[in-house]
Amino acid sequence: MNFADLGLSENTIKAIDEFGIKEPTTVQADVIPSILEGRDIFTIAPQGCGKTMSYVLPLLDIINQKKVKTILIITSNSNSSVMISDQLAVFNKYHEIENTSENEDIGSEANVIIGSPDLLLEVVNSNKADISKTDILVVDDINLIKKNKQLDNLEKILAMLPTEKQNIVYTNRRSKETQSVLEKILKSAEEIKIDKTKEQEAKISAQQNNVSEVKHKQQRFTSNTDDDAVKTANKNHAFGGKVPAFLLIKGVLAEE
Repeated sequence: MNFADLGLSENTIKAIDEFGIKEPTTVQADVIPSILEGRDIFTIAPQGCGKTMSYVLPLLDIINQKKVKTILIITSNSNSSVMISDQLAVFNKYHEIENTSENEDIGSEANVIIGSPDLLLEVVNSNKADISKTDILVVDDINLIKKNKQLDNLEKILAMLPTEKQNIVYTNRRSKETQSVLEKILKSAEEIKIDKTKEQEAKISAQQNNVSEVKHKQQRFTSNTDDDAVKTANKNHAFGGKVPAFLLIKGVLAEE
């Protein structure tokens, strides 16, 4: 199977090819078509199996098709937020704003807001970001959010979100402590489970990405701060060069 079989656009596939990734991992093959179809998804997958790309890639196509206004990605920590923002920027490289006249508001491009629950609360309560019209919610990874003692803050964020939206939730394993929160997010979600026997696949995938990083030094996911991540986004002309609310790191709202 290749990425073209999953329904991704030519522009996204071109960026994947350039990065050097040849085939989707199991979680990518299972999740990407469901996200493109607008389904709610609950995915149980081990770390390192390519789960971030399993939602980054289809979300890029959804964004560039102008199907949504706001995507909220809730992470377990700032390092994860930076890595996700870098992936969004790099794999968005070949997308362009299409059918846009000189008089059309480029600011209508989708907002992608990324942050951990505590930082999101800080920024939202300071009126620096509006999550009340979120079209797509991604929670990555709810078990790690629990480990970081952020479940209460996650629930506060969830209470601010609209009922009607697409919900995409990941966890590295089931946890009794997260079940009540999951029930508030997911009503009739498709469950996708990647067995632990796929750990070897994850290692192979990681090795392939490391080879790719050597070949494409300018596209490595190595940002360490919010400033670095924004520079990566700008360098790759993320979302047509307009990023209304791209990144929330360390309590800072970064804008293009």
